Amino acid sequence: MRAPDRGHTRWGLVLPFIAVPVLILGFLIVSLFAWALTDEDDPRAGGPAKAACAEVLLFGGARLPADARAGQCTVQRGIDTAYTAVLRMPREDVRGWLRETYPDAPQVRTGDPCGALCLDVTHEDGLTGAAEAHVVQVRVEYENAETASVRFSAFTT
Repeated sequence: MRAPDRGHTRWGLVLPFIAVPVLILGFLIVSLFAWALTDEDDPRAGGPAKAACAEVLLFGGARLPADARAGQCTVQRGIDTAYTAVLRMPREDVRGWLRETYPDAPQVRTGDPCGALCLDVTHEDGLTGAAEAHVVQVRVEYENAETASVRFSAFTT
């Protein structure tokens, strides 16, 4: 005995209309996760981004000394803004540059835990009115008899 022929279904027509939006939505979701997990230096994610060293120093009310070489300079924006710069300069010029840049600042400190030299300046104790930063921190390490590594940080609080 033969079974009666069944009618044709319309799944052949409906399936592409369902599958295409599901595939597109899946692709968009995977792309969103891939985008979120990449680009760690993206400032929108709160990570550090490269910045011009002159901009970093200007934010803290300073200028790049003529005899200094700028290294890595970054900015990190979020609720607060934080700039950092690493400079290399003659060891003998560091104190003079700090006195010239922040004449009303407290004395430069030495020894542990700040390294060879350190200076913390706020608007209350010597930070110039031109500085956009609320706090500037300078940490100096002597690399050798002639060269100092200066880490300059300027940030809002």
